[in-house]
Amino acid sequence: MAESLRDVVGRLVRAVRQASGTQSSAQGDALAQLDRNGPVSVAALADSRGVSHQSMRLVVGRMEALGQVERRPDPADGRGFLVELTPAGQAEAAAGRRRRTQWLAQAITAQFTQQEQDTLRAAVVLLDRLVEAGPAE
Repeated sequence: MAESLRDVVGRLVRAVRQASGTQSSAQGDALAQLDRNGPVSVAALADSRGVSHQSMRLVVGRMEALGQVERRPDPADGRGFLVELTPAGQAEAAAGRRRRTQWLAQAITAQFTQQEQDTLRAAVVLLDRLVEAGPAE
């Protein structure tokens, strides 16, 4: 069951991204992380994505050029800086979430009966509990 769940959740995420036109990319993933977690260092972004600091610096540079992020001095480290979303970056993150949510809502309505939707709603609660429990010990 664990393998099937992992597989179907991964396919669902990819399907929603593809159908909504919000494909995964280093920039999109960094944008989403900054939107969820607030300002962080380039090193923290790189660590979260499992990429090199140099690669993430390039991604942040592209996002800066698009006006999606700004670099601010890190109050905890006088030599460092934090990457923060600009209003344009926040708007882009919100637009992507909205497109994914709209596509998923339409697909659920079109594909499932009311009873199936109720079952799916219950499954979401269970999946949320699984996520909140954290890693198994």
